[in-house]
Amino acid sequence: AADAPWGHAKAVKQTYAKQKVVYDVTVGSESAMRSVISRAMLLADFNGSDPFDSKVVIVLHGNEIPFFAIKHYPKYRELMQRAQGATLSGVIEFRMCRLAEESHGFKPADFHGFITLVPMADTEIVRLQQEGYAYMR
Repeated sequence: AADAPWGHAKAVKQTYAKQKVVYDVTVGSESAMRSVISRAMLLADFNGSDPFDSKVVIVLHGNEIPFFAIKHYPKYRELMQRAQGATLSGVIEFRMCRLAEESHGFKPADFHGFITLVPMADTEIVRLQQEGYAYMR
């Protein structure tokens, strides 16, 4: 047909093996951070949300860092409730770069308890890849 010269797309049913994924996150808007969390939650759901078989680590090291500060909770309440809620299954974890956190003028006590601070985002991402985690940006 002239309106579909290559035919029409076909949807396939696909099953996925259990996965370990690290998200490298540097976003500057609340909507972009919400999108990352949504994608991570969807990935966890596709993999059965079993913390023994699957893991999604979100490594934060950009302008999204202030969203996670306790002092900004009133402004980003909904986003933080979504982020913390994503961790409840044990599949999704949030890790934050200490170097980036310090460059934003924060210290570890300034963040919610569901955040784990690591020395450097890049080294954490490389370490996770060496442990078999797939890289996502």
